[in-house]
Amino acid sequence: MPSITPDDAAIDVFGGVDTHQDTHTAAVIDLVGRVLGTQQFPATAAGYCALLAWMRALGRLGGVGVEGTGAYGAGLTRLLRDQDVTVIEVDRPDRKTRRFQGKSDPIDAIQAAKAALAGERTGVPQQRDGRVEALRNLRVSRRSAIDQRADTQRQIKTLIVTAADDLRTQLRGLSVSNLVATCANLRPERADAGSPVTATKIALRSLARRHQQLTIEIADLDELLEPLTAAINPGLRAANGVGADVAGQLLVTAGENHDRLGSEPAFAMLCGVAPIPASSGKTTRHRLNRGGDRQANKALYRVVLCRLRWDPDTRAYAERRTKEGLSKKEIIRCLKRYVARELYQLITSNDLELAA
Repeated sequence: MPSITPDDAAIDVFGGVDTHQDTHTAAVIDLVGRVLGTQQFPATAAGYCALLAWMRALGRLGGVGVEGTGAYGAGLTRLLRDQDVTVIEVDRPDRKTRRFQGKSDPIDAIQAAKAALAGERTGVPQQRDGRVEALRNLRVSRRSAIDQRADTQRQIKTLIVTAADDLRTQLRGLSVSNLVATCANLRPERADAGSPVTATKIALRSLARRHQQLTIEIADLDELLEPLTAAINPGLRAANGVGADVAGQLLVTAGENHDRLGSEPAFAMLCGVAPIPASSGKTTRHRLNRGGDRQANKALYRVVLCRLRWDPDTRAYAERRTKEGLSKKEIIRCLKRYVARELYQLITSNDLELAA
């Protein structure tokens, strides 16, 4: 009889990984869903290599389902992709599954492997090693600074509401820029910090200077984001109503490997602008999609608002649809879908221009 080589003896298997900050729990199953083993590995470079070697020792690895490919599983995902292993992005098990099967790291890893085997999840993780990833990191810092500046502004106005009459009269009615500048230039006596009036002035000055510092930080990040978005996709930046912030968000949503989306309807669904069927009986209608990336949805909404104000074609479309009986909310929903189609073409066509 002919000898059986190790490659012939190996079976086809699928893996699953439940990722955490310090450890990753892996599971391997065969093609009929039988669990071949579970093992825990440290979330380090050496641990990633050991995890992959352990999986390959159990058979020919067809794919690996990984939870949290954009968070705790980012490092493992990079290694698997470098080793030409198919990575499937999977969600955590739903509540019904957890209610019947319990909750543990091995159980979650097994469920991730089964999801990869069954094809229940086919999402391809975003690449985290290109200019879009650099853009995402800068946007994280900018968004945090904007949120903190808004909180600071609200705190200033709240303090003014309860301030002494003279101070409240002095500050009420000022624009935001004048209010921040006035509060930042207050000169309270620190020795009299026990007085409510003086303490209010000290707090207002501190908040106003924080507001100014955050404004400088945001402007500094904008100086980096403006040329970076234009360099990544100049066609997208040139589109009507698309600035650096909108372009940056859409590029981050699509990802460096935006071919993973597959089609323009998939991009629309990802952005939450694909209408969801809500028909029943004799009623045929669609409802608003409340899923998807809400920040991308917000970016498309801003493009629509800009075009409704300045673009003649968009204004004409809105007038025609209004005469047909559509509400403004329905018109905006339709326009967001059209804008998503247009901008998706610009995002994908950029690859062809670079190749040429």
